[in-house]
Amino acid sequence: MRRRVSGLKAWWSRLGRRKQVAFAAALALVAAAAVLWKRFGDHTLVRLALEAPYRGRCSKVVTRAILDRSLALGTRYLLVHQRPEGNFDYEYDWRDKEYSEEDNEVRQAGAVWGLALLYQDHPTPELGAAVEKGLAFFDDHAVETPSGARCPGYGGRRELGIGTVALIALSYVDYLNTPGGSLPAERRALHERRLSAYLTELRASMNPAGLWFGAYDPTTCAARGEASPYSDGEALLALTKAARYAGHAELVPLVLRSADTGHRLNVEQALAADPDSDTTKAYYQWFTMTLYELATSGWPDTARYGDWILKLADWEIDVHKTLTRQRNTAYAYEGLIPAYDWARRRHDAARTAKYGCVIDLGLERLISWQVGGPLATRFTGAVDPTDREAVGGVQNEKDEAPLRVDVTQHQMHATIDARKMIYTR
Repeated sequence: MRRRVSGLKAWWSRLGRRKQVAFAAALALVAAAAVLWKRFGDHTLVRLALEAPYRGRCSKVVTRAILDRSLALGTRYLLVHQRPEGNFDYEYDWRDKEYSEEDNEVRQAGAVWGLALLYQDHPTPELGAAVEKGLAFFDDHAVETPSGARCPGYGGRRELGIGTVALIALSYVDYLNTPGGSLPAERRALHERRLSAYLTELRASMNPAGLWFGAYDPTTCAARGEASPYSDGEALLALTKAARYAGHAELVPLVLRSADTGHRLNVEQALAADPDSDTTKAYYQWFTMTLYELATSGWPDTARYGDWILKLADWEIDVHKTLTRQRNTAYAYEGLIPAYDWARRRHDAARTAKYGCVIDLGLERLISWQVGGPLATRFTGAVDPTDREAVGGVQNEKDEAPLRVDVTQHQMHATIDARKMIYTR
């Protein structure tokens, strides 16, 4: 034993100071990686330690095949959890096999939009029928004012988030704008009328600041309440996409004004008050999706919006630090993936590489939180593959079994965009 110790000491002395420091640093890195692996149970922080994603240097783990499988499972999960009435099971605990009694009208409307995006990506009769059922649910509970504004009710509640209207409007826009979709002319005309009525409600719900009241009365469609960065972003995206894809060019001046106002209030002023602002975090993905539509629209005087995309992506990565967040951050990738595509279009090689690495690390983690998914962990892989109620749902944290409908919806949207813009083959 003494000989071994003496031999180690002699070997250590022969290394020299520089090699000793390098060897100690390597041991510390390995130890840190082991601790991080044990603590967080996924590769993300290990890859942060061993790779250089913020400098655009990383191995690529996510593939098109992984995304295709994840999307197929998530699509099936959403279809399984759509109720006969057209809305969705809000939350399901796949380990306890219990449904939550909680509900949220905005997230329910977002799930309909999620189906519309899935249909737009792959227009099958099954998905088309599911979108129709979801739209019919909200349409059956809606009222229309003499001025032509339309707003849905939900569950007998006296006040609903204006994001509900925006997300149903988005559902119509993307459903109607599906290449290869086959809607009968009469059905299309009805949907176009409904979309126009929901857009009228959004225009009528703007507050004096130039953004949106946060809520509305579902019996009168009268808007009220404090603005919310979530609904500000949802409403702006709905109007922007309606202007680009649904023949509502009359909305362009309003959209441009509101984009400038939203940037001033929810980005510039919010970050001046708090560099890691919750307001900007809530606004981020909705605003970036809007900015991407504006920057790629070909409309005049939109160059500044492309600059904002990149500045906000840098903030999301470097200040908000999305890669080290411990809850599901699929929402962030709804913004970062278009930012990657915009950086690529701008021939910004450094940002393209950096964003690509961050997206790969982030998606690897999020896909590992999908129950029965292609990168499942020991926790999310411990599921009966025939359990239709569980497989394909996405957790909000790595070891928490409840599956909330909006978490899966946001992640499937990010997956669709990743397939379109990054992992194209």
